[in-house]
Amino acid sequence: MFRGFPDTLPYTQAPQPPAQISGEQAHRLLSRFNRERLAPGLGERHRVLPREVQALALERAFLLEARDHVAGMLANVPTEHCAFVAWFERLKQTGPGQNDPLFPWLASEATYDQMRWFLEQEVAGEAGFDDLVAMTQVKMPTRAKLEMARNYWDEMGRGDVKGMHGPMLDQLAVHFAIQPEIDTTVAQSLALGNMMMALATNRAYAFHSVGALGVIEMTAPGRAAQVCKGLDRLGVPKKQSHYFALHAVLDVKHSEAWNTEVLAPLVAEDPRRARAIAEGALLRLWCGEQCFKRYRQEFGFPATARSH
Repeated sequence: MFRGFPDTLPYTQAPQPPAQISGEQAHRLLSRFNRERLAPGLGERHRVLPREVQALALERAFLLEARDHVAGMLANVPTEHCAFVAWFERLKQTGPGQNDPLFPWLASEATYDQMRWFLEQEVAGEAGFDDLVAMTQVKMPTRAKLEMARNYWDEMGRGDVKGMHGPMLDQLAVHFAIQPEIDTTVAQSLALGNMMMALATNRAYAFHSVGALGVIEMTAPGRAAQVCKGLDRLGVPKKQSHYFALHAVLDVKHSEAWNTEVLAPLVAEDPRRARAIAEGALLRLWCGEQCFKRYRQEFGFPATARSH
């Protein structure tokens, strides 16, 4: 990412132009920026405009470069809504990062410490599906908006704090004594969170965010089931592993509803949306693939290990 950028100063120091910032440092800066710009405020005067301009320039550069990576996969995206949904659903088998050998290995071989490292990276890169859906649904057509609302309500535990998905993940982090920090998280995990935030917060990429969120729902269940299997093998209590157990099942239903109630009507109403939705899905899958490769490197997988 960010080809040819040398290292630069941290976010708290003087801003630098994008051409002088390395990929790893850029994602740390972007992660800090995203954390700060989404934090609820009290109307304080904004004092860091130069750094905000810097961060948004980095975000734009990241998006443009990532789009280059997936451009070749967009040649045959159909624009008829039924054909598009069928194309989208095939990404579960053919998309970047699918069937990665990392997850069967987590299920059957990873040690407690290896699982803990994996979870630390995943927690650090988690952008908050509930917040992403909430931002994405703004001004969307009614039918799609209603399904996003139903999805959001599920994420929020249907009004019961015990059923909220975010706190479930927090419980697992507490069990493993995980306290993720931006400076100790691999750049690929930060990039994944930065990508999701970039798509959801920029209305120019709203339909990209629809695709990215939809492909998460569609591809997550199989991986969640493997992680849950590994947690069970390592003796993690069911209460703490419930986050992955829940998503292994619930996201199957969420995906079916998202494809029927969000993707199909959006594309039927305006076929031009198909390419944006497809590109968003591929951007999310490509970022995930980079994470899986980096994780396998950490765990000493052979260079010949491949994802499909």
